Parts: sequence; structure tokens; C-alpha cells
Amino acid sequence: MIVLAAIVPHSPLLAPTIGKEHREKMTDTLNAFEELAQSLYLAKPDTIVMLSPHAPMYPDSFSGNIAPSFKGSLKEFGDHGTELPIKADFLLLDHIHRHMRDNKTPFTMTSAEELDYATTIPLMFLNKNLPTVKLVPIGMSGLDIQKHYEFGEELKNVLHSESRRVAIIASADLSHAASTTSPEGVTEEGMMFDKTIREKALALDAAGILAMDPAMLEKAKQSGHKPIVMLMGCMKDMNCKAKELSYEAPFGVGMMVMRYDLA
Repeated sequence: MIVLAAIVPHSPLLAPTIGKEHREKMTDTLNAFEELAQSLYLAKPDTIVMLSPHAPMYPDSFSGNIAPSFKGSLKEFGDHGTELPIKADFLLLDHIHRHMRDNKTPFTMTSAEELDYATTIPLMFLNKNLPTVKLVPIGMSGLDIQKHYEFGEELKNVLHSESRRVAIIASADLSHAASTTSPEGVTEEGMMFDKTIREKALALDAAGILAMDPAMLEKAKQSGHKPIVMLMGCMKDMNCKAKELSYEAPFGVGMMVMRYDLA
């Protein structure tokens, strides 16, 4: 069963080894992560399902990582000391794989011990009080946005039928052109993307998120639309309450932490 859901950012600057003195400009996000970590601890999940836009991606298939154990890594940012170990829930991933196959939903299994940074960064905050929690990493695909929503619906059907307690997290940076502090420059589309996502995600307005203009999505320079759409599919017809814990864009990249409490 799904016991909690959330949308979180994955900026490498959130890591103390990388952000260093810049982290003081992300106080709202760091405090929101602390609040979410406490909510997660109280929800007592057995497994975290992480929806990452930077996991291995295939043009015509979603994917799950079935390595027996994982290590979160930030090596691509020059941090060779961070190794975040976490066990895999390969039984749940097997159930997901079988369900997707039975429902003719394209789903590929991969096996890589090293986790992408969009999975690693949230885990640095969210599993520090959950030493026995397991992980199921899920990757996006090159398929259209409607397929991502439908995949989320099917994923919910699996998770909701499980006896294990599951938290599902969408790792999603918003626009990389959200303010004048962006190295890539601010765009009207970037500001509009963040405003729209914040409003629609809070209202659980999946139709509104699905209807966002593809041209705007591209000009917004974002990496959060697909995982958020997938999460909306998971939340369909669920009795839950949304709360935005924080939003800020101190370096021009929109960072939102939003929690969904299941009734």
C-alpha cells in the first residue's frame, strides 16, 4: 500500500560536499526536506519507489533497476567520498515487472549498483532515519507524456495491492530558467512552468499538468514534468491531501518540495 508520496528537487548543490557555503541560500528547501523526512519516518515505509528523470532511459520502454543492492554516488560532480548504501526491494520490482508485462506496458529491467544523482540526492535526506528501508528505482522513457501517466496508474495498481508499506517519490527539478540568477538566463516559459506546476500539483490537477504546452516545456529547460506526471498517475482516485512545503529558485532552478498525505 502507498503510505506517502512527494515531489522533491535533486540539485547537487543540496549535498553538503558540493553546495558548501551556497547551501545557506537553500534554507527553505533544506528545512522542507527535514519536515518530509520526519513525515516519512512516521509513515514507516518498508520501501521507497523513486521516480528519476536521470536514471537510464530507453526510447520505447520504462525501466526498473534490479541490482541486489545500490550505492548512491556523486562522482560526476567531483565527490568521490559519498557512498550511500541501500538495499534493493527486488521482490517488489519483480511484481511490478510481471504486472507491466501482463498489461502490455513496456518495461525493461536493468542492473546497475551505482545510482544516478537524482536518486542519490533525495535519499541523502529521506532515508537517514530509515536504516532498513529498501529501494525500487524507476526510470522514465522516450514515450509520450500520456504513456507516463498511464504507467503511473499501472504502478499504483501494483503498489496499492501490496502488503508492504511504500512511499513513492518523484525526483523533479523544475525550470532551469526560473529566475534572473539562472546561468542559462530567465525565460517567460520557465517562470510559467514553475507557476503552473506548483498550482496544478497542489490541486492534484493531472489533466492540467498533462495539457501543458510541449513547446513551453522545452523552453522552460526542466527535468521534472515526466516524473510528476507519473506521480499524478499514481495518485489518481487516491484520497490524499497535498501540502507545498517549500519553493525557491536561488540559483535560477526551481526547487519544490510537496508532500501528499494519504488518508
